[in-house]
Amino acid sequence: MTASPRPIEVRIEGLRKRFGRQEVLRGVETTIAPGRITAIVGPNASGKSTLIKAVIGLVKIGATDGRILLDGVAVNGDVHYRERIGYMPQAARFPDHLTAREVLTLVRSLRSPGTPIDRELLDRLGLEAVLDRPIRTLSGGTRQKLNAAVAFLFRPSLAILDEPTAGLDPISSGIFKEKLARAPREGTTVVLTSHILSEIEELADDIVFLIDGRVIFQGSVASLLERTGASRLERAVATVMEEGR
Repeated sequence: MTASPRPIEVRIEGLRKRFGRQEVLRGVETTIAPGRITAIVGPNASGKSTLIKAVIGLVKIGATDGRILLDGVAVNGDVHYRERIGYMPQAARFPDHLTAREVLTLVRSLRSPGTPIDRELLDRLGLEAVLDRPIRTLSGGTRQKLNAAVAFLFRPSLAILDEPTAGLDPISSGIFKEKLARAPREGTTVVLTSHILSEIEELADDIVFLIDGRVIFQGSVASLLERTGASRLERAVATVMEEGR
């Protein structure tokens, strides 16, 4: 029996990022607890996508721009840590001329030999029937299913998901959310962004709330509801946004 992955703790210390004159992250300090589902929320242009892309190395962080630590080890240009991460971008971007099967072969070749494979989403989302079709012939929803399956294909210790249910039909979304809900018990720390607050309320244990590149709240969903006196997350988020202005 294949051993379960070990969930990763992510600690972010004083993280800053500027694009030209625009400062997108302004000294972000937060810890993402291992074996939990953490939602990063905030209005548009709050720095959510930049933050998660910094964690996986798609946004370069300079030596004086703070630190990202995975299980206490600073990420300093070493790309090998990415082998423990599954990433699902908001929109799937796969080479149009490849078949879905060839995409899976390609991403598998980038991993260490013998890396365990998790086929659950391939099977439950009905992707086996389309694996030999070119990506360009697949609908947007089917590409998003493949996107989801690839994120969990290698049994990640950390899954980072950007608007993960966008483009999924209700049945596929339900299957995927079942997978997410089980992921911490199966050894995966989950970080997600979503504009669907009911989805976050359903799935997330913790919230990191960003406004203008700063963390203005971090803690459990329950503690946010208690602090704001709200019964639903939508009202609690609106209250925090009003306080942060």
